[in-house]
Amino acid sequence: MEKDAELLLRLKETSDPILHLYEWEGPSATYGYFFKKECFLNLEKVREKGLRLALRPTGGGMVFHLWDLAFSVLVPATHSAYSKNSLDNYAFVNEAVLQAVAQFLQTKEELVLTPVDACAQSPASSHFCMARPTKYDLMVGGKKIAGAAQRQTRDGFLHQGTIALLMPDVAFLEEILLPGTGIVEAMQQSTYALLKDPSELVEARRRLAQLLQQTFLRYT
Repeated sequence: MEKDAELLLRLKETSDPILHLYEWEGPSATYGYFFKKECFLNLEKVREKGLRLALRPTGGGMVFHLWDLAFSVLVPATHSAYSKNSLDNYAFVNEAVLQAVAQFLQTKEELVLTPVDACAQSPASSHFCMARPTKYDLMVGGKKIAGAAQRQTRDGFLHQGTIALLMPDVAFLEEILLPGTGIVEAMQQSTYALLKDPSELVEARRRLAQLLQQTFLRYT
C-alpha cells in the first residue's frame, strides 16, 4: 500500500501507465480511508488468525486478499487513457480486466461491466468490496468478479483492483466479523469466483497476472 502511495506521488515523473501486481506473505486484507474496522471486525480474532490489515491510499471498503488476485493500475494525467471523470477511468481499467478474464475463462459470454450501483443487501455490506456490486464492476450472471477503489490527483489516478478467484471461507469470516452484519451472506450472494478448486489458486494467480500484463500492454 505504501508502494502504491509512493507511485501515485511520483506519477508526474512518468509518461507511461504502471501495472503493479501484489503478492502476500500471509492472510491479508486492505481497507479504504473511511472504513472503521472496529465497527465490523472482532479485532481480537483478527490477531488470533494472523490476518494482517493495511490502510489503502484509496477509498472503498474492505477487501480480503486470501482468495483473490490483487493489482493496481496508475495512469498519468498526460496519458491519452486518462480522464478527469473517475468513472471513465474505472470503466477503462475494468474493460481491460474483462478482456483478461475472458481469456482466462476462454469465453467472453455473459461478462459485462454493470451500468449501475446495486442496492446494498444490508447497511454493512456497502463497506465490503465483494458484498455489493457498484457501477462498472465486472459481472457475470448478476454476480461480481472484480471490483476496485480509486484515488485521483492532478497528476493522474491510482486504481486498486481485486479479482475473485475463490469463494470466501465462510467459517473464517464468521470468526473475524462481528455478528449480525449480514456481510457473509452478502458476499456469498454477490461474488462470482473463477475457480472451484483451492489447489488451483497459485497457478491461477500466475496465469491471470500474465494475462493482465498482456492486456494492459495492448490497452495502453
